[in-house]
Parts: sequence; C-alpha cells; structure tokens
Amino acid sequence: MEKSESTKIDVVETNKERKGKAPLLGTAAPVVATQVEHAKGGPKRGIAIFDLILRIAAFASALGAAVAMATTEETLPFFTQFFQFEASYDDLPTFTFFVVAMAIVVAYLVLSVPFSIVCIVRPHAVVPRLLLIIFDTVIIALTTGAAGSAAAIVYLAHNGNQDANWLAICQQFGDFCQRASGAVVAAFVTVVILLLMVVLSASALRRH
Repeated sequence: MEKSESTKIDVVETNKERKGKAPLLGTAAPVVATQVEHAKGGPKRGIAIFDLILRIAAFASALGAAVAMATTEETLPFFTQFFQFEASYDDLPTFTFFVVAMAIVVAYLVLSVPFSIVCIVRPHAVVPRLLLIIFDTVIIALTTGAAGSAAAIVYLAHNGNQDANWLAICQQFGDFCQRASGAVVAAFVTVVILLLMVVLSASALRRH
C-alpha cells in the first residue's frame, strides 16, 4: 500500500512541473518574434538613412547647378559706340530652361525629405518608399533633359560648328563658359545621385 501511494504522489508532482513550464514557453515565443521583427528592420532602416544622406547631397549639387547657371554672365571690357559685348544665361532659352528645371529639382528634394524620414522611422512602410521611387524617376528624367540640352550648348560654345557657321565664343567669354560648364557637371552629378537613390529604394522594396 505504501508503494502505491508514493507512486501516486510522484505522478502528481510531475504534472505540476509540466504545468509550471508551459507558461514559460508561451512567454518566450513573443520575445523571439519581436527580436526577429527588429532584426528584419535593421537593413531597411540603414538604407533609409543612406537615402536621406544622398537626398541632401543631391539637393546641394542641384542648388549649386541652379545658382551657378543663374549667375552666369560676362561683359567684355571693350565696346564700340553702338555695341557692348555681353553674354548672359537668359540670352539662350536652353540655359533658361536649365535654371527652371534645376529649381524644380531643388524644391522637390526639399519636399521629399519628410517622406525619407518616415522611411527611417517606419522601415517597413511601403507607400512612402513607392512614392519616392515614382517621383525620383520623374525628376531624373527632368534633370537629365536639362543637363543634356545645356551640355550641347556648352559644347557648341567651346567648339562651334563650321557647317552652321557658329563660332566658338569661349575664347572671348572664358568666365561665362567656365561657369556654365560647372553648372552642367553639377547637374550630371545630381542625376547620378538620384539614380543611386532609386536603386536603393527598389532594393528596400524587394526586401519587403
């Protein structure tokens, strides 16, 4: 009889131990899930931070291009009784378009910063990142068009065109051509940065 009673007591203690261990397993599962979720957000948050840095760099280069072109003008030190030799960016519609386009790019980059910050705070958000990809692509097209057309004019200013009887003016208006060339280079730098931003955003969406 004593042996049977001791056997029953052992069985009861085993059940209690099992009941006591069950809540521990239940509480450990949410903790592991939270850690996995946080680990998944790490790379996306890093991409979002890098995107913000690139966005600021693109803003700086676009602003430099717009200001450089908008202040491009030169007046030669000699003149005649009826003519004064002067060159300004607004003498050429292509350069005027360049200034307007780069001003639009600068405004867009400023307005896009809050969306980039949202992607940092909420790295798993899809809509802000998708909007950035769409509008970044549109801005790339605008910047490329402005930079390409301005580059063609700068090339003609440096080399001219004998077939069309267009003379190279950079020998006379050296400062004018130098500033215009710098603005075009800054615009192409902006295009490269924007392309890198689109690639990063697409990579972050692919990880979703």
